[in-house]
Amino acid sequence: MLGNSINGNLHPVCLHDRAEIEAYLRRVAPLHLYELGDLDDFFWPYTTWYAHRPAGDVEQAALVYSGISPPVLLALTPPPFAEMAALLRSIKPFLPKRIYAHLSGDLVEVLAGDYHVESHGPHHKMILANPAALAAVDTSPVIPLSTTDLDRLTALYQASYPDNAFDARMLETGCFFGLEDDGVLVSVAGIHVYSEQYRVAALGNVTTHPAHRGRGGALAVCAKLGQTLIDRGIEHIGLNVKADNQAAMACYQKLGFEYVATYTEYMLTG
Repeated sequence: MLGNSINGNLHPVCLHDRAEIEAYLRRVAPLHLYELGDLDDFFWPYTTWYAHRPAGDVEQAALVYSGISPPVLLALTPPPFAEMAALLRSIKPFLPKRIYAHLSGDLVEVLAGDYHVESHGPHHKMILANPAALAAVDTSPVIPLSTTDLDRLTALYQASYPDNAFDARMLETGCFFGLEDDGVLVSVAGIHVYSEQYRVAALGNVTTHPAHRGRGGALAVCAKLGQTLIDRGIEHIGLNVKADNQAAMACYQKLGFEYVATYTEYMLTG
């Protein structure tokens, strides 16, 4: 059974109080936008929250999100990483045998003895710090996308972003926008996480068909999405981007996004 301690040894607890989890996450909100969004009713049923709270308050928390396959482990923290490493050691018996992980620093070393580790490289977290920059982009050709566009969205991702973690349920939020060329969808921007209740969103599912890159398509669809999120009252808008994707980072910086932190993504197979 999960519990706080047995004979003085620290053991994990499962958190079920959303207010308690939110208070912990908002200590470093730009780092935890995904987790904050997952508190929303839309995502909450697919979440399991593990924590250490030896003195009553949450010291560290990690999330396993099972709304997609494989499940995703989010274990993100500012340095130093020793406390999160201790939490990961204590929850290893409860983790799925196959899981995709977002990990800070060298935390993967805690799991490397129990999993085959396939690194998907370092990523940067970015936050929208200058929303006024969005207004400088011409978004007039951009169109909203909905569930009726699923087939052509899927075709675009297969052609230009085959390893994209796309959850079709996200189309229900009305937060996907695209550009067409002769009626064919060639650019798209959407969200991975969205919550009006918690006022957070994370851009994702962004791609442009290889034959149409370099024309400002991604800039336009992301700008329209950002403007829409602000109009809906979203206060914290962030994203994750591969650290070696200089073109994407330049695009996001032009839109007013700034660097927050670096983490690494891994596929872990036990």
